[in-house]
Amino acid sequence: MYLALKLLHVVAAIAFLGNITIGLFWQAQAARTRDPKLIAFALEGINRSDAFFTKPGAILLLLSGLGIAWVGHFPVFGTGWILWTLVLFILAGAVYGALASPLRRQMLELAQAGAQSGTFSFEAYRAMSKRFRQRVAVALALPFAGLALMVFKPF
Repeated sequence: MYLALKLLHVVAAIAFLGNITIGLFWQAQAARTRDPKLIAFALEGINRSDAFFTKPGAILLLLSGLGIAWVGHFPVFGTGWILWTLVLFILAGAVYGALASPLRRQMLELAQAGAQSGTFSFEAYRAMSKRFRQRVAVALALPFAGLALMVFKPF
């Protein structure tokens, strides 16, 4: 059971971290075109991939991690690398949910409006995109730090 949960945990981590990372790549690729239709298409696709990979990955990551701790007899609050990884994971979700996600919705709305009207302010989009990337960088760095804690188990 322990190894099955561990495998699920690793797969969930790959889906979660990989999808967020690749979403940034595709968003940047679409922005290079300056075409609001392509930007909107990319952002809509990223939203769908979040629903299919990131959110389920996050849930499986949390549940499988807690399952591993339970099956492996690791006290969650008494094992530093587990506790701090959990804290980092929760902080990442808070940063993304409160700061990055609403901004991505605004970026999508701006691109959709520009595609429909034929007038698109790429400069406004680029300013939003810069703030979004900064926020996602924090939201992504936190679980990657948790990944390092899980691998190195320093305390």
